Order: sequence, then C-alpha cells, then structure tokens
Amino acid sequence: MPAIPTAPAPCPARFLLARRHSLHASYPSPCSNHQRLPPGLLRLPARPQAAPMSAEARAPASPVAPPAHPTYDLKAVIALALAEDAGDRGDVSCLATIPSDVEAKATFIAKADGVIAGISLADMIFNQVDPSLKVEWFESDGNYVHKGLQFGKVYGCARSIIVAERVVLNFMQRMSGIATLTKAMSDAARPACILETRKTAPGLRLIDKWAVLIGGGKNHRLGLFDMVMIKDNHISVAGGIANAMGSVDQFLQKEKLTIPLEVETRTIEEVTDLLKYAAENKTSLTRIMLDNMVVPLANGDVDVSMLKDAVQLINDRFETEASGNVTVDTVKKIGEAGVTYISSGALTHSVKALDISLKIDTELALQVGRRTNRA
Repeated sequence: MPAIPTAPAPCPARFLLARRHSLHASYPSPCSNHQRLPPGLLRLPARPQAAPMSAEARAPASPVAPPAHPTYDLKAVIALALAEDAGDRGDVSCLATIPSDVEAKATFIAKADGVIAGISLADMIFNQVDPSLKVEWFESDGNYVHKGLQFGKVYGCARSIIVAERVVLNFMQRMSGIATLTKAMSDAARPACILETRKTAPGLRLIDKWAVLIGGGKNHRLGLFDMVMIKDNHISVAGGIANAMGSVDQFLQKEKLTIPLEVETRTIEEVTDLLKYAAENKTSLTRIMLDNMVVPLANGDVDVSMLKDAVQLINDRFETEASGNVTVDTVKKIGEAGVTYISSGALTHSVKALDISLKIDTELALQVGRRTNRA
C-alpha cells in the first residue's frame, strides 16, 4: 500500500489546537503563550509541575512492536486522525471553555472486561499532540483488565488531553477489541496458531495487525508484496493448480525472490493435485490453505472430517492453514484437527470495540470552573 501522505500543517495564526498535527513542523503547545519558538523548544507559562509517577505504576513489560511494513507511516496515520478531528478551526469547545494554561489529570477506566491494547500507540498520540504531557500506565499491552479498573493516567495541559482523548480512545478501543477476541481464539486453538487476514479497516491495517500480535496471535501476510498467495481466482485464470504453480515458481526464480508461497485448496482433489505437482517439480511451496473444509452442522457444531483427511494427506510436508467457519465456538475443534494455522477474518472485520473511557479529575474541573467564573 502506498505511504499515507502527511497531513498539511494548519496555520498557527488560525488554529490553536490543530498545531501539532504536522509531522514536519514544530508549533507551540496549546497551553503555551502562543509565541513562536525555535523548532523543538517549548516555552510554557508557569504552572504546577506534573504529578510524580505513582508507586502503583508498573514497570512496563517488553512492548509488542508493530509489524514491520516497508511503506506504512504510523505517524502519518496519527496525524491524519488528529487533522480530521481538528478541521480548519481546532477544538472550538476547548477554546470556548478551558483557559489555555489550565493543567489537568485524567484517568483511563475500563468499562468492560478484556485485553488492553494500544498503550504504546496512545503514548505516540499524546506525544504528537503535546510532548509536555506526562502519561503513566498501571497495565501493559496484552494484560487482561476488568470492568471498573483504572489502568492509566495522563497529566498536563487540559486542552491537549481533551484534543487527544477521542483519537486515543478510538484506536485503543478498536485494538483492545481485536486483542480480546484474538486472545480467546488463541487460547482455544492451541497448539494451532491464530492468524488474521487482509480484511482490515482501510488505512488501519498495521494497527489492526499490531492488535492481533498483542492478543497472542500471529500475522498473516501484511499485503500483496510479502507472500505469494494463489487463491481460487488465480487458479481459475491460470487454468488449474499445476499451471498456476508452474508460473509462480518460474516468476520467483526469475526475480530471485525468496518469499513464502501459499496455495488455497477447497477439496481433497485439489490437495492431491497440489501434492502431485510438488512431488514432481522443484517448488517454493511453503503452506497449503484448506479453505471451507470445516462444514457447519444444523446443531451448531462443525464437521472437520474433510479437514482431518487433508491434514493426514499432507503429512507435515508443508504447513497447513484452516480457513472458513472459524468462530470462538468452533476454533478448538478445528485446532484439534492438526492444522498449523487457523485464519479468521472476523478478528478484524467484525471487531467489537472494548469500552474504555478517559475522565478528567472532577475536583480539578470544579477548581477550573471557579477560576473561570471569578475571571
């Protein structure tokens, strides 16, 4: 996928809270006195020092890194999300109600049980909005949280916190929903590994796939560039599995490419044809997809007999991947059929967001209201 273009920097003279959305320009914090400063230097009005990190804050676990992608620009995705929120005026609600020098403390609260994900991304967003914000976490990406748990705090300029709030929550809630479902499926599928697919939200593929890793799954191909995947349409156009495979092996050899090669099969006959080709030819084949070999039954159960037959036929000569009719309820039985991987598009295309809130300290909010009224 082409790199997402960086959002243009809003004009500092007009937009108070949209100023940090550009990746290549440095503007004053929304809590500053609005005087332009040299790049990288922030001059903030005298204000109380941010509260020290509490003793309850856990030492962070080793963070789960996002998948490596050659063109995906994560900072540009954040900038785009902030820019669509700011529009051409910035946060008019904050401008109207909150003095520019007011400090605040806000708390992250889980509103449902689930696996938290997006903490590392939230740090990036807060830093991109206002590097002076201080964030502490009591949980790490991948930890299970319960409804009502306070799992993080952010301190600093009230305007900056509120500007970042919705973008942070939108990403975290989606990522946490994906991680929660991935964790449930991964636990049930063992020893098979759970994979997502390319059925991700446009523009959010790396973020969706990052959430799968946090939830304990593994990534399928990132895009069209990092794996050859021969599916039914390729096979139909090529005139059969053997023709398609021959063309792929010639292409990889000619281009001197060493990348994984997976072929989709839908019947035992197609598996047999593919294995016959592999036995008679030098091939780069690494994995065989067994698509829709899990048959739903009227009673809600699934029949995995065809899947088991295919796995036995392949006999560990290649990796195997079950696809189709994969749910939390069926994944355990599918995993017991002996496949290497189980892929599920539902992990990302039908995600239910985990409810999370970010609440400003009410005592501080009352103090701000009294100050504003006195003014």
